[in-house]
Amino acid sequence: MSVSPQSQTGQETPSPFEPQGIKARYKPPRSIIDPDRTKGWIRRILPVVLAHKGIFITSLIFAFIALIIQIAIPRILMQAIDQALVVRKSPLMFFVWLLLGLAVARCLFAYAYRYLLYRTAYLIEFDLRSIMYEHLTRLSFSFFDRVQSGQIISRSNSDIRALQMFLIFGPFITIYMLTFCIALGLMLTIHVPLAIVSLLPLPLVYLVALRMRQLMFPISWIVMGRMADLATIVEENVTGVRIVKSFAAERHQIKLLARAAQALRWAALRQINIRATYSPLMENLPRLAMALVLLYGGYLAIQDRVTIGTLVAFNSYVIMLQAPFRMLGFLMMMSQRSAASAERIFEVLDTRPEITDRPDAINLNDPRGQIEFNNVTFSYADGPRVLSNLSLKIAPGETVAVVGRTGAGKTTLARLMARFYDTTEGALLIDGKDIRALTLKSLRAHVGLVLDEPILFSVSIHENIAYGRPNASFDEIVEAAKAAGADQFIRELKDGYDTIVGERGYTLSGGERQRIAIARTLLVRPRILILDDATSAIDVKVEQEIHEALRNLMHKRTTMIIAHRLSTISLADRVVLLEDGRVAAEGTHAGLMRTEPRYAEVLARAEEEAGRQEIVTKVETDKEDRLTKAGVGGLEEVLKEVADV
Repeated sequence: MSVSPQSQTGQETPSPFEPQGIKARYKPPRSIIDPDRTKGWIRRILPVVLAHKGIFITSLIFAFIALIIQIAIPRILMQAIDQALVVRKSPLMFFVWLLLGLAVARCLFAYAYRYLLYRTAYLIEFDLRSIMYEHLTRLSFSFFDRVQSGQIISRSNSDIRALQMFLIFGPFITIYMLTFCIALGLMLTIHVPLAIVSLLPLPLVYLVALRMRQLMFPISWIVMGRMADLATIVEENVTGVRIVKSFAAERHQIKLLARAAQALRWAALRQINIRATYSPLMENLPRLAMALVLLYGGYLAIQDRVTIGTLVAFNSYVIMLQAPFRMLGFLMMMSQRSAASAERIFEVLDTRPEITDRPDAINLNDPRGQIEFNNVTFSYADGPRVLSNLSLKIAPGETVAVVGRTGAGKTTLARLMARFYDTTEGALLIDGKDIRALTLKSLRAHVGLVLDEPILFSVSIHENIAYGRPNASFDEIVEAAKAAGADQFIRELKDGYDTIVGERGYTLSGGERQRIAIARTLLVRPRILILDDATSAIDVKVEQEIHEALRNLMHKRTTMIIAHRLSTISLADRVVLLEDGRVAAEGTHAGLMRTEPRYAEVLARAEEEAGRQEIVTKVETDKEDRLTKAGVGGLEEVLKEVADV
């Protein structure tokens, strides 16, 4: 029995079924966020900060020393004025050199604490991003079905950055508050009544800060949410730029973006208005203390009850008392924005994956490839039934084509096989074992899936093909490319296998992307192969060449082909017709054509749709050139032609 062991940070140790292409250069996060949802957000995230407590505490100590030196300077300045300038009991140069030494020391400590503080900040940010990304890789497909990618990107970037800023600068500003107490203590040792006068405006500052905190939290949440909405629109327009341009929908998308930006603008202006109202109050109320000190202290100085040096020192200390309150507005704004960001991050991290390994899950080792759908019923979240009591057996080494109308549940079978989702009822078995009792890594290592819409990464073609086996030799990669009918067009590219493809591989045609995706799966040599309309964008001549290679590769390999083309169905030993989420009929192609009119109807519609799609694709390919020649006036004519087709 095998389980997936986990480290203390919550990360799984590498599985023998995972592709290990490179050696990790960086250590995983030293800690994770506290999973206890009853705790406040600071307590939950504290373990991540304390994981770097050595460098963090050192930076705070250096910051404290630098501030202590700053506090000592007015006291020394007071003695210099009173003893060296007024009564002339001490040499002036002694105080000059002392102040110069303190200035150099403060400069060095300030440099040290700033360097260490920012280093800690980026270490914490690295950990938070790693924790977020690692958790996203665990989440089930149902999460990504309901959450927009822009929301995920926003929470992984701007929300983490807001959190990092507060976690670092919050304690630093707290040290400033500590220096407030020390400065106040020194003021009390010099002159108690004057120190009390300097504190009179501070209760008002506290009340203003409290009101600002109450207003900032809800508006900060709204701002972060609307930033995520804006990111979603941008992300969808960038990834779907070809669709936007093909429908000449740029102006419509700009309106959507403008509407989202306007909503963000309102919330951001509301946030700025709160800051503009309350921050100046918090910053300037302490300045009343300076006026009161000058008024009362001047009166005392005239009466010779305090020295000039005392008055100068008090003036400097009052300025120091103001510094924490000048930062208080910034701290309050950061704290509320960070609280909102933390809650948004926790929404993701507190989401538990629905598809996980059982504690007693076993590895799927050397499977024979027998597949059995046993009374399987399935529906997507809050959706109608897609499969209903479906039963189907596929023998080891058998090739089965699954045919059916759109929405019959063909692609769902492929998703269930890779356990992207779990069955609602019934069971899916491989070699007689319920796949829910198998480890995900071992299951997916033996189930190769080629989708009808292949996604490539923005790396070289070589790296795309070797994605599942990063350590594969170049000869093995070429062999897989030849089997997928991709070797010839790859070698015709300028950089061959080292050609960098664009985002999602859109610099290549649909058929070329599909062939690379087939090669990527074949290189892994899965025991169970699922082709989900994997040659739909490939012309018939190339498809025939791929089929010849696939016939050899599918030998002794269990294969499920989700197909519409008759040429693809010819690869199968048996054909299964799905209708309304059930197996309506099964047999050979010839037998079904003779006995099952629904099968013939499905194929006829598929061939008609394939022919129509070829025409539409040709029209879409020429459309941009024709629009350029015809101008805006020709737009309606071209769109009408596409609609007629």
